[in-house]
Amino acid sequence: MKARAWIQRDCIIIFLFVVVFVIIFVLQNMELNEIIPKVLTDHDMHRSFCTFQPLSPENAKEERLLLDSIVWPETQPLSARHSLSQTSDPAHSTFTILPRKGGGQWRVGDQLEVLIKICDFQHHPKTSGGDFLIARLHNLKLGAGVAGQVVDHLNGSYSAVFSLLWEGVAQVEVTLVHPSEAVTVLQRLTSKQPDRIDFKSLFRSGSLSETTTCNVCLRPTQRPLCNFTDLRTGEPWFCYKPLKLSCDARIDHIKGDLKQNLRANEEKLFQSGVNLKVFIPASGPAIVTILPKEKEKQKIPPLLSHDFLSGPTEVKSINVTSGPSGYYYQGVWQALGGTTVHQFNASATAQCLKGKDVHMYGDSTIRQWFEFLSTALPDLKEFDLHNPPKFGPFIALSYANNILVKYRCHGPPIRSPTVPVSELRYIANELDYLKGGVNTVVVLGIWAHFSTFPVEIYIRRLQNIRRAVMQLLVRAPDTKVIIRTANPKALTLYETMTNSDWYSLRRDYVLRAMFKGLNVHLVDAWEMVLAHHLPHNLHPQTPIIKNMVDVFLSYICPQKGS
Repeated sequence: MKARAWIQRDCIIIFLFVVVFVIIFVLQNMELNEIIPKVLTDHDMHRSFCTFQPLSPENAKEERLLLDSIVWPETQPLSARHSLSQTSDPAHSTFTILPRKGGGQWRVGDQLEVLIKICDFQHHPKTSGGDFLIARLHNLKLGAGVAGQVVDHLNGSYSAVFSLLWEGVAQVEVTLVHPSEAVTVLQRLTSKQPDRIDFKSLFRSGSLSETTTCNVCLRPTQRPLCNFTDLRTGEPWFCYKPLKLSCDARIDHIKGDLKQNLRANEEKLFQSGVNLKVFIPASGPAIVTILPKEKEKQKIPPLLSHDFLSGPTEVKSINVTSGPSGYYYQGVWQALGGTTVHQFNASATAQCLKGKDVHMYGDSTIRQWFEFLSTALPDLKEFDLHNPPKFGPFIALSYANNILVKYRCHGPPIRSPTVPVSELRYIANELDYLKGGVNTVVVLGIWAHFSTFPVEIYIRRLQNIRRAVMQLLVRAPDTKVIIRTANPKALTLYETMTNSDWYSLRRDYVLRAMFKGLNVHLVDAWEMVLAHHLPHNLHPQTPIIKNMVDVFLSYICPQKGS
């Protein structure tokens, strides 16, 4: 019996030893995998184009709600029974200014409503919705303009609603950005071809080098993958493994080519001057004269929520809720609600930023602000860090006023010239290293490089950034955080495939919803570009940028009584 007991004890000891050994082995390999890029073989290769990390229940619920909120009305594809002649034609569509409610003349504080009717190339009225329209009210002589709210009635008709905010003449302008059939194509491209823009990385060791394709979404092949998913944020990034080099030999990142795979006749849905960002004519007068506000009027009647300019929500009647975020008058942006916008010359700008560290993160639309400040402030000198001219990072200093301004582009996916891997940083990680405080300003702008990917990728990027912003504001509540929204741009076929305003609009809504209720400030670039008389541009012209920077500075340095 004693011998049997000894044997049992020895077996237990051996078993425990084996368990401890296995645990140590697993922990060592886990640590190793956190240091060395993991190679994904055919056995664990992703079976879809895009891989998503598991979300917490709270974030998963938020993602579902956001995806539901940007669902677009059902649209029809081109087919044998649905030819190009049956698609939306701006030349045969019209808009009509509806009479003032209660009759009489238009006055400041009124609400102007326009009815839009869409027809096809055969002059037949459309009977379904889903077209992407934008609208503005403007007066070039007065330098005045305001964005309109467009509502889809799902039957081929739409309404555009405007606040009347200045005295004098105002002209209505309605634009068909995309026919509904083109939206069908854009939706399919994101779903079926999220890798239509590819990226490259150079791997090098000694004299041996090799370039492979990289992306968030890589098509499955027999070739193993290098997994460069960020360990802190979980942001995914993959490259096909070089044939003769290891994954840790990767040294740079560069944008590749566009693979434009349109079906027969689909290219005709994106014709400049025909059905791509084309004005819709008026069926009658397109101009109204606005008289001074009536004495009994106390405030401007509310409009639709300015979160959307052409809402994806299926709306059959106008639901009046709120108004635009601002408007132009004499070329100057006037905010409606919130901080009063002031005009900053070079001296006032220097005084506002004196003693401050300004950290700018995002895409080239934020880099444009960095460049504007570097030009506007004579003593703010940019240092030559010998970095790529359109990527950075950049830094500028004013010794006289103790101002530091830094710019860093966000991490992949970023369409950029050749950039060292060491400079590919994620915004959330950068924010985690900021001390913050009363003299710290953070500026964020991230949207333009996410258009070709499923919205889930953008949502998750913003969730990571929001988490970092919230933690920054907890440890340093006096930190100023300012976020630039997306803006409409000039569209060609190539630009539409990669960065259509339709893609930007939906991500703009996600951005606004994601940061709603936090102690951050928005610069409404969408309305500031849409309401201005200058042409739409990914990088708006200087007068618009000046107004954006004035809004930005007004948040940092609000004047007494603002």
